[in-house]
Amino acid sequence: MLQNLRKRAYSLVEAAGRRRMVVLAVLAAAAGVAYFLAARLSLFLLTQPDGVAVFWPAAGVSSGLLIALGRDVRWPVAIGTIVATIAANLTSDRTIWASIAFACCNAGEALLIAWLIERFGGRDFSLDRVRHVIWLLAAAIIGTAASGLGGTVAYKLLHSPDVPALVTWQHWFSSDAIGVITVAPLIIGLGSVLRAPPPRAEIFEGMAALVSVAAAIVAVIFFLPEPWSEVIVPVEMLFPLLLWLAARCRPAFTSAAVFIISLTIVSAIIVRAGIFDKVDLAIDEHILGAQGAIWGVAIFAYILAALFAERRRHEAAIQESENRMRAIVNTVVDAIITIDDRGTIENLNPAAAEVFGYTAGEVIGRNVKMLMPEPYKREHDSYLQNYLTTGQAKVIGIGREVIGQRKNGSSFPMELAINEMAVGERRMFTGVVRDITERRRAEDHQELLIAELDHRVKNILAEVAAVAKSTRQGSRSNEEFLQMLDGRIQSMAAAHGLLSENRWEGVDLAALVRNQLAPYATSENITIRGTDVILSAAEIQATARVLHELVTNAAKHGALSDPGGRVTVNWDRRPNGQAAENLVLVWREVGGPVASVNVASGYGTSLIRNLVPHELGGKVDLVLASDGVHCKIEFPLSGSEQR
Repeated sequence: MLQNLRKRAYSLVEAAGRRRMVVLAVLAAAAGVAYFLAARLSLFLLTQPDGVAVFWPAAGVSSGLLIALGRDVRWPVAIGTIVATIAANLTSDRTIWASIAFACCNAGEALLIAWLIERFGGRDFSLDRVRHVIWLLAAAIIGTAASGLGGTVAYKLLHSPDVPALVTWQHWFSSDAIGVITVAPLIIGLGSVLRAPPPRAEIFEGMAALVSVAAAIVAVIFFLPEPWSEVIVPVEMLFPLLLWLAARCRPAFTSAAVFIISLTIVSAIIVRAGIFDKVDLAIDEHILGAQGAIWGVAIFAYILAALFAERRRHEAAIQESENRMRAIVNTVVDAIITIDDRGTIENLNPAAAEVFGYTAGEVIGRNVKMLMPEPYKREHDSYLQNYLTTGQAKVIGIGREVIGQRKNGSSFPMELAINEMAVGERRMFTGVVRDITERRRAEDHQELLIAELDHRVKNILAEVAAVAKSTRQGSRSNEEFLQMLDGRIQSMAAAHGLLSENRWEGVDLAALVRNQLAPYATSENITIRGTDVILSAAEIQATARVLHELVTNAAKHGALSDPGGRVTVNWDRRPNGQAAENLVLVWREVGGPVASVNVASGYGTSLIRNLVPHELGGKVDLVLASDGVHCKIEFPLSGSEQR
């Protein structure tokens, strides 16, 4: 199985290699055909006496392909260039050896230009940067100058030995350089358009501009009045169209316009049409003027297109940054408002619109005073003017509590921090607003709670002091005092614990009764029955203390001190004739030891009889019978609820 997988992998690699070879062969053939056609066009017009082509757009074909497609295609393009150059020269009056020498120079020229671009301009090369345009021009000059040296030697040795070397080099250099700067950018631009197609509207506008450029250059050559066209073609008439292309479209369209202009001029010179048909001007003068015009148009157009492209890219980056910043500002929870130095609102985020109750359209362009109540509204203009004049302010750069006004006219507390920034020559202010209504409400509530806590702590301490004093008076020893005091304080603490668990909003009476009886309760000695009743904090505290005294007395002397004793606690609600209800709680002990009915009344007995009437406005019926204690407690319910 492993052997089969290896064979399969080898077959896939071989197939991929074959496909790559086919693609490269097709590319070499295409490059060769394009180069051959461009070369044949150039060989129609040769300089004298050396026989060098006046224009060599084929140089732009090879170098443009190498720059646009990268180093992976350098050998197919080089081979296509060599074959096409030899074929084109052999169809002229060149020998085989001269053709081979010229072919090597042309291929080396393209490879050198592409290497210089990649080395100094980077692989991500495009014509939408001014520095890339400059590098292209520099690489074209260096590459064509170098190939011109080789071509001059080949011409001297193999074709025209009598022609001065400098003349031959000048003709080679100028023709190849113009070919590179007019054709290579077109191929580079087409590659960028294929990788990232422009919008349809830009394509239509660019094509319309190219048609206009073609019509304009034809009009210049064929219909321009004779006094306007002495030597140099007045291509300055094309600058408005080039400006249109550069400002509105990608550099690829500008490159196409330069190519159209150059091709039209070269074709007109070759066939001696239009202004190039004048007999009083030598062909050399026409060529010199046309070359100067092409150089000027190309440099102007490429740099202009790159400047506009950089500006568009810069604006897009700024817009993207603004969009990101706007998205961030629109998602923050704090309200943000921007005003100018006259107090006019320029922008606000959704949080600010929500805080003040306005939409953005209702406040943008209006004075920020509309968001202020009096007296801030009257003081704002003088305050802002004073700051702009003296630089003194109380708010700039810090958070300060002020009052804001909503759309409905209501005022609310807010925290305001203002930062100043310079936008050009203008001074802008950004205010960060935080609605602190809930915080102020929480602070007020906290102050209320602290005051309530302070009041309750004072009451508790007063109660503890009173309990300690009364307990001390009724105790026969320190040990008894400490034991009784601890029990009573624990009872108070248990009641407070129940209230805390219920956030001081009331406690179920059944829970309180079970809590107080818990230390002595079993399944046989305690019976608890009653309706669901919620007691307020004051009712809980008083009832807890009474129950504690009853439980303590029962544990020491009553039913809970004897194994056979029982305690029943019943309660119910009864109407009191005043649109309210009374709680009636009955405590009964049975089965305990026989008690003396003439026992002296102590602190516990006094508390049972006097606390409820004093604290809750109720009444207590306490009977210390020989068969057990019977206590009936009744008081009006206030703030209680039936579950």
